[in-house]
Amino acid sequence: MSDPLVIAGVEYRSRLLVGTGKYKDLEETRQAIEASGAEIITVAIRRTNIGQDANEPNLLEVLSPERYTILPNTAGCYDVKSAVRTCHLARELLGGHDLVKLEVLGDERTLFPDVVQTLAAAEQLVREDFKVMVYTNDDPVMAKRLERIGCIAVMPLAAPIGSGLGIRNPYNILTIIENAEVPILVDAGVGTASDAAVAMELGCDGVLMNTAIAAARQPILMASAMSKAIAAGREAYLAGRMPRKRFANASSPMDGTFF
Repeated sequence: MSDPLVIAGVEYRSRLLVGTGKYKDLEETRQAIEASGAEIITVAIRRTNIGQDANEPNLLEVLSPERYTILPNTAGCYDVKSAVRTCHLARELLGGHDLVKLEVLGDERTLFPDVVQTLAAAEQLVREDFKVMVYTNDDPVMAKRLERIGCIAVMPLAAPIGSGLGIRNPYNILTIIENAEVPILVDAGVGTASDAAVAMELGCDGVLMNTAIAAARQPILMASAMSKAIAAGREAYLAGRMPRKRFANASSPMDGTFF
């Protein structure tokens, strides 16, 4: 805990946040999340049963809120009203829970965020005392604006949701990080462990992913790989990489050698 991730005043050992969708069954979900070492798990309230339907398997019977911080999200919402309503449903189902991940989508094909609707929904949720972690595009201006209205974490996309394309615009992500006073977590677009490591080497406070693990040929093994990549990327960021150079610089200089 010498280098914890702090979200809403709570310290976490793991900087990897994971989703709970797209697995073949709840047992695979449980095993993959255990292998990831994640302590915060995000749940799509509109698509996942966490008590709404007594006749369906309840995710919380497999992933206990006593062990994990549940991060309800508004996946599938395309307007302010539905996003806010979904957050209120999560608060009711989880006994007053106020930590939420806000996403308001603007396009069904790319799942890019509608930043105008996102901003409006974030403003309303902050007024209603929700602690909002917000999914947005990689625009440094919008990221700063979301921070200023009171979002506790800003989560820019690296690439479209579920694309696995990796970080397409690292300089925008870097600019967001440099200007931020709240945690910045890459959300969406990670495809493999090296993508996660790059995000952390840029200085991100964490990475949230789902498809990169759930759609792997061996999700549990990929979850373990992602855990290691996040840790390695963070250590590399803290260590500080060597300068890039165009020409060689001998590892063992000739100065002072004996002939």
